[in-house]
Amino acid sequence: MTLNFVEMTIRFSRNTCTNLKKNYILMTYCIYCKLDFDARGPSLVFHFLKGMTLSHLPPPFNPQVTGGSSGIGKSIAMECYRQGAFITLVARDESKLVQAKKEVEKCAINDKQVVLCISVDVSKDYRQVESVIKQCQEKLGPVDMLVNCAGTSFSGKFEEVDVERFRSMMEVNYLGSVYPTRAVITTMKERRMGRIMFISSQAGQIGLFGYTAYSPSKFALRGLAESLQMEMKPYNIYVTVAYPPDTDTPGLAEENRTKPLETRLISETSGVTQPEQVAKIVVKDAVQGNFNSSVGPDGYMLSALTCGMSPVTSITEGLQQIVTMGLFRTIALFYLGSFDSIVRRCMIQREQAKAADKRE
Repeated sequence: MTLNFVEMTIRFSRNTCTNLKKNYILMTYCIYCKLDFDARGPSLVFHFLKGMTLSHLPPPFNPQVTGGSSGIGKSIAMECYRQGAFITLVARDESKLVQAKKEVEKCAINDKQVVLCISVDVSKDYRQVESVIKQCQEKLGPVDMLVNCAGTSFSGKFEEVDVERFRSMMEVNYLGSVYPTRAVITTMKERRMGRIMFISSQAGQIGLFGYTAYSPSKFALRGLAESLQMEMKPYNIYVTVAYPPDTDTPGLAEENRTKPLETRLISETSGVTQPEQVAKIVVKDAVQGNFNSSVGPDGYMLSALTCGMSPVTSITEGLQQIVTMGLFRTIALFYLGSFDSIVRRCMIQREQAKAADKRE
């Protein structure tokens, strides 16, 4: 299925939802009547509608970016700095942090902006992470937006992946987001404002060949985000989960060194995105309080297909998901069929190669 067809489907859904939105008042009344027999009904409707008409905060003044020394994290820091923010970069490698700081500072729009660098492993010792973030807040003030971008990727066949790799993936990709979030959330609740962003992956929406260690660590971020959003919404704190596709970063280059043939061929069906493009989209979504942040037509389709019980930001978003679900599921089946075909072809080729070697 061509990319143009997916784009046409998205345009159609948006036009359809514009018309459906005109019936919003009638639909709301029907929902209210349906729940009226329950004493909790009116309040349930109220909170449902309230969640769909968020009053967005101004752009964050003090974002803190973990994994900010390279890749998507650095690009997000640069995008925020272009909007006048004060930035805190958090990463393990001090030399990379120094270089990243110089690059971010070039994006300044006034001479009052500051870039603070902190070297710490956010996945190891919570007490250390908490202490470091407290020091950062004493210097630059409370964190308005936390961007959890620290992460690593690895691909390989399940039986060939070292058992230790599964543990390290969960530590870096999951706990590396839990610890910084836990460290800033109390202050955000006291101030009744804030944004939390988790950088997941399209591999956190769909499990693919070769990602048995990586995908679960990214899927976990969504469960955390959904639960956290429900807890934090009364405090005017909104959570965003970003699902970028393969992005041209040092991490992807490192992953490609060991990527199985099947994984590489499947990944090539969607191409590679530039980190600057990802940064612009996810920063905008986080500032607006959108729960899901996707990149490109494929990303939009995946987010619609996997929305499940995830929060929605607007009536239009919910209606688009309803309208497109059936069609997108049909398209997805074609994609899954092509992925399975790739895996089968690679297996047959390997078996033929082994047979040829034995004959020789």
